[in-house]
Amino acid sequence: MSLSQVSSSTADGSTAPDSPLSPSVAQVEIRGLTKTYREGEIERTVLKSVDLTLKPGEFTVLLGQSGSGKSTLLNLISGIDQPNTGTIHIGEWEITSLDEKSRTLFRRDRIGFVFQFFNLIPTLTVLENITLPQELAGVSAAEAKISAVALLEQVGLPGRLDAYPDKLSGGQQQRVAIARALAHSPSLILADEPTGNLDEETGQTVLNLLLDLTRKSNKTLIMATHNPEIAKQADRVLRVQEGHLVE
Repeated sequence: MSLSQVSSSTADGSTAPDSPLSPSVAQVEIRGLTKTYREGEIERTVLKSVDLTLKPGEFTVLLGQSGSGKSTLLNLISGIDQPNTGTIHIGEWEITSLDEKSRTLFRRDRIGFVFQFFNLIPTLTVLENITLPQELAGVSAAEAKISAVALLEQVGLPGRLDAYPDKLSGGQQQRVAIARALAHSPSLILADEPTGNLDEETGQTVLNLLLDLTRKSNKTLIMATHNPEIAKQADRVLRVQEGHLVE
């Protein structure tokens, strides 16, 4: 399906897929996915003819060492990067057939991200960090604030709306990042080592919070990690090994 077939106006007058995705169409279908990178004169294949189906509402863990291809796969699913061969469908949308601008709009409107290093904007308050993506997508400031306030209560930070990121602990910053990822009601959440920058106890608390919020709202969650303990809580575990996915 092309963006011209089903779209809605955004704040800048451009078009993007209608959002949010309903849970019934959040299935991810990957077929024949290959990704190579050139390093000087050497071409390195990171992913080799990957086939994968991820069901709506499923929590899938991608296990593997650093450099194994976990983050590459997340970048391909989100449309940040493009494969050499293969297709990726999220619901009815073939991400690999969209141009760069359309992939950016799709990512903004339909995918939530949680990163290892939080990626909060230091010059914006907690509230502004959460509402900015919604406002860029055309949501009114008042409506975005209502959603943000409700999410901050759910992540246990109801009184920190006006705080700046540098005044928060690492665990608190990651809670804000989770709220930001969920604010626009995406059906697909991509998490790249979300507890990797936290101590064990804080990391477990943040992980439990992320799982609780995504499962309650039937989100599809894909998490890249090298921590096998996290895998024990997943619905499905895939190891990225020599370019292939091993279940």
